[in-house]
Amino acid sequence: MSFTIRASNYDVPTFNRRDEAKGCSEPNDYICDASSVGSDDAALAQLGYKQEFRRAIGPVEVFGLGFSIIGLVPGISSVLVFSIPNGGPTAMIWGWTVCAVFLMFIGLALAELGSAAPTSGGLYYWTWKYASPKWRKILSWIAGYSNSIGLISGFSSINWGCAVQLMAGVSLGSDGSFVPTTGQIYGVFVGLLVLHVVLSSLATPVIARLLGVYMGLNAVLCLAIIVGLPAATPREFRNTGSYVFGGFANFYGWPNGFAFVLSFLAPLWTIGGFDAPVHISEEASNARVVVPWAIVCAVSTASVLGWVINVVVAFCMGADLDAIMDSPTGQPMATILFNSLGRKGALTVWSFVIIAQFMAASSVLTAASRQTFAFARDGALPLSRFLCRVNKRTLTPVHAVWGSAFVALLLELLAFAGPTTYSAIFSLGIAGQYTAYCIPILSRFLGGREWTPGPFTLGRFSLPVALVAVCWMVFSIIILAFPTAPGPTAGGMNYMIVVFVGWITLCLVYYYLPVYGGACWFNGPQNTLGKAPGDQAESTNSDVPGTAHIPNEKA
Repeated sequence: MSFTIRASNYDVPTFNRRDEAKGCSEPNDYICDASSVGSDDAALAQLGYKQEFRRAIGPVEVFGLGFSIIGLVPGISSVLVFSIPNGGPTAMIWGWTVCAVFLMFIGLALAELGSAAPTSGGLYYWTWKYASPKWRKILSWIAGYSNSIGLISGFSSINWGCAVQLMAGVSLGSDGSFVPTTGQIYGVFVGLLVLHVVLSSLATPVIARLLGVYMGLNAVLCLAIIVGLPAATPREFRNTGSYVFGGFANFYGWPNGFAFVLSFLAPLWTIGGFDAPVHISEEASNARVVVPWAIVCAVSTASVLGWVINVVVAFCMGADLDAIMDSPTGQPMATILFNSLGRKGALTVWSFVIIAQFMAASSVLTAASRQTFAFARDGALPLSRFLCRVNKRTLTPVHAVWGSAFVALLLELLAFAGPTTYSAIFSLGIAGQYTAYCIPILSRFLGGREWTPGPFTLGRFSLPVALVAVCWMVFSIIILAFPTAPGPTAGGMNYMIVVFVGWITLCLVYYYLPVYGGACWFNGPQNTLGKAPGDQAESTNSDVPGTAHIPNEKA
């Protein structure tokens, strides 16, 4: 497979160190010159939007957002509960390998779309642009709402995982004498959520610096596990190569082949958030090139490093998988670290795992808030006029940050209904995102609209890559709906499909509601050129001289 960087109609921005003499200083290590900002603004104007954010995020930071959302070590730590009981070391290594290959197809398909039209709205904007005029209103509506709930539930799940890991650290430090209640975990969840809101509301140059820190810490943590864990693990916990690459465990009674398939939930949940760089594209310099490469590099880097980490953990976790799964901490990775490093060493490493998980949640909220802002900017959400406002001091969508966090706060109340309901939230993030990904990818090829590629293009490989990506996502949503064990009782059911279908049903009811529904007033992306920053755009069918935008035809 090959892909190319095409010549763009816009000048390719260049990045320079801070140069006060040029009068182009920004509070960031890397800044772009005036011509760079102009070309990015021109590209955004071609999509019908006025530049409202400060473009202060460079290529390294855009990659840092995608890489920190994946959060390899904390992510793998959270999902060992899926891979260990559904295949053991075989699932950890070969299940990850199978998934990583297909997940790369998703990244490539979205990267090509992100290069052609980099805007914070991303998925629903692409759907409107490329879908048939007959169907684009409803498809864009579903894509936007699926993307929004996918990101918000993803933030909720990661933040809840951070709270669980924090309490697991307390349990580890007390030698298992402390067992947290759901109420205590939720209290920690709320406290962490408030911190995320503050960080995601900061000015863009500050967020850019934080993204660099997030990326660096995740890289150091990966290196610490890869190098430090094998060096410290006692002989009794070291496994042989034949066990690591061929050992199989099946805890729940599914046929071995299907149990292996269910282990895919681990890499599916870990390697996600492909669209995150797209949602900060209006704050990034040289977005048409930087955004697609950030997606591709984040997915490929995470796939390779994640495979290595799984191999290392499999070599160092011992063969008593029942003891790992039944640990009072409730976190298999914490038990593995305790066995290898002792209590003090495990607590030290685990504290950095918690910090990395916190950073992943913060990055997801940043992306979710930009999606919320963009969807509200086009008038598609309740309270859109409030949610689309941009803070005049920070030039960031502070109201959208708080709105996204508030929905996550309500969503996580379902954790009190029991672990099966929480698992549904866990899976809803993936199902919602994959639904939102499939719609614009298919619309591009089935909508019959003109396709103009951006600098990043797959050429003749675009269609086969898209077909593989969509088929894999549909397959993934199906396996997400299966319960943990065959023949489940009401308490062991997987309610993901109920929550997901319920969400889509609510979206459709809101769309078709007489008089007040979206079918009566939603006209897709709105032209904001000429509007004051933070003002919600009014629907318009007139062209703005010197710009191109998508006409608001009624479906």
